[in-house]
Amino acid sequence: QLQLVESGGGLVQPGGSLRLSCAASKFTLNYYYIAWFRQAPGKEREGVSCISRTGDTTDYADSVRGRFTISRDDAKNTLYLQMNSLKAEDTAVYYCAATIRSVCQLSVMWYDYWGQGTQVTVSS
Repeated sequence: QLQLVESGGGLVQPGGSLRLSCAASKFTLNYYYIAWFRQAPGKEREGVSCISRTGDTTDYADSVRGRFTISRDDAKNTLYLQMNSLKAEDTAVYYCAATIRSVCQLSVMWYDYWGQGTQVTVSS
């Protein structure tokens, strides 16, 4: 079974940047569409961004479009999320997820494999 492990979270000031990584094991990541989700305390998990197998299709939540960039390096079996111009409302646990289905969707229902999450806190 595909295993996903996120890293790169931490504390950052508003306006700062972070790059999250999601390392896959057990299977090669290029079989999957993959995505980033986040969940803030007391809120539902929400989709942030997704990317197709080839990387030619991406999608972003309106709240992060223009600030976040998703990418994948299949040679390293790793997914990335570059987060710039961070805001306090970006504070959440960030999860990567994968699906064998050919869908780049920002809904949790499509994804079968999940990492354990990494905390991102944006605060001065």
